Amino acid sequence: MKRETVVAAVEPGVFVDGEWRHGEGAPLELIDPCSGQPVARVSAASAADVDAAVAAAARALLGWRKTPVTVRGELLERIAQGIEARSVELIDLQMQCNGKPRFEAQLDVSDAAATFHYYAQLCRDGGVATTSTVALPDPGFDAEVRHEAVGVCALIVPWNFPLVTAAWKLAPALAAGCTVVIKPSELTPLAERALADIVASAGVPAGVVNLVAGAREVGAHLAAHRGVAKVSFTGSTAAGQAVMRAAAERMQRVSLELGGKSALIVFDDADLDEAVELAFNGAFFNAGQMCSATSRVLVARALHDAFVERLVALARDAVVGAPGDADTRVGPLISAAQRERVLGLLARGKDEGARVLCGGALARPGFFVAPTVCANVAPDNVLWREEVFGPVALVRAFDTEYEAIALANDSDYGLVATVVTADAERAARVADACESGVVWVNAPQVIFPQTGWGGRKLSGIGRELGPWGVRAYQEIKHVIRARPAGAPPLSPLSPSLQP
Repeated sequence: MKRETVVAAVEPGVFVDGEWRHGEGAPLELIDPCSGQPVARVSAASAADVDAAVAAAARALLGWRKTPVTVRGELLERIAQGIEARSVELIDLQMQCNGKPRFEAQLDVSDAAATFHYYAQLCRDGGVATTSTVALPDPGFDAEVRHEAVGVCALIVPWNFPLVTAAWKLAPALAAGCTVVIKPSELTPLAERALADIVASAGVPAGVVNLVAGAREVGAHLAAHRGVAKVSFTGSTAAGQAVMRAAAERMQRVSLELGGKSALIVFDDADLDEAVELAFNGAFFNAGQMCSATSRVLVARALHDAFVERLVALARDAVVGAPGDADTRVGPLISAAQRERVLGLLARGKDEGARVLCGGALARPGFFVAPTVCANVAPDNVLWREEVFGPVALVRAFDTEYEAIALANDSDYGLVATVVTADAERAARVADACESGVVWVNAPQVIFPQTGWGGRKLSGIGRELGPWGVRAYQEIKHVIRARPAGAPPLSPLSPSLQP
């Protein structure tokens, strides 16, 4: 007898003015990537729902912008505490919707909480809304520079790190005094729905944070909305280019965190075990669904064969399975479409000469692809040039430091790089030469809220995290005054202003 899958009733997918409602769009069916079966249904927003969310954010803007920075910091701290209090639920949601192994989902929740803690502290420390004087050559004038909230912001979040990316955008936007409309991925909206509840429970006023679930057309309508002053988008380079084209019509502000095709460079003095572990995690963490995946692994020729042997052994031994299994190290891809895309690129790469040493599709329910290692990959191979967004590592030998740098930089992308060497001077030289926004040296891909995130070339525009993250949601205003006769000049640093 065939067993029927029972799916819960449609959950509301629109949060406007502090209230949940059912969107007028067709419901989204959420699929468990481990089983390929539906697990939940969420109503999608219509264009009218998006309009209502933007209008609510606009109404709330003046009051939120005038809220003292210290008060905004207190609310951000409550959000961080709310994330920590509901960590078990948030971990389970990401395991269910993304197929993330438990340890990966735990890292995501910790990262999200740490981001809100950081921006709460930045509010308390005066690093958010400051006014400072500007030295002028004419004693008859005074000038000051202010950082003011840009306005209503559209925060468009991807499916690979939904909770983390939402936190990276929402925390600095709120700290800066902006109001927002969040658009989660249609594949993974449940974590952001829970985050919206946490924001409301923390006491953030209604209308400051709104959410519209939906597919591409919802994001396109939101990004092009005349009531939106800034779009912060994380996703594919092609989609980011479409956002940028739409923004050009009104000179709308944009931050774009897009694709990557990053390199990990292993020199001949590297610790082999450490290098292999860094390569494995750099290519296969989150099933390779990372814009920062260091999937192009460049290895000094003297170390190449031993490195490949160990990486292949580690990839073959890695447990690929469901997130709840304690031994699982690599989970599934997000969808059937993503699995077919990855396998299609692998097939093209093989036709162009790449040699697959291990990995490929797994014959089981769900969207699993085993960690895949390829050798003999030419620099013009489709696997070497295009972002695969799956668990695929490409290994290539190099002979000189100059060649390694040239191969690493020979890419349309420039997000991150990793350098593995025992030579500190060489590490400094190579890090300096890498055309990327972030470089790790003998380190895993650890990201701190205090450090910036973003890339060059087709990897995007702007920076998230750190003080640069909050400045991305602020405009600069200069005020120049004629000084009355006999008046003393302004002090070098005037008190912080509340935007």
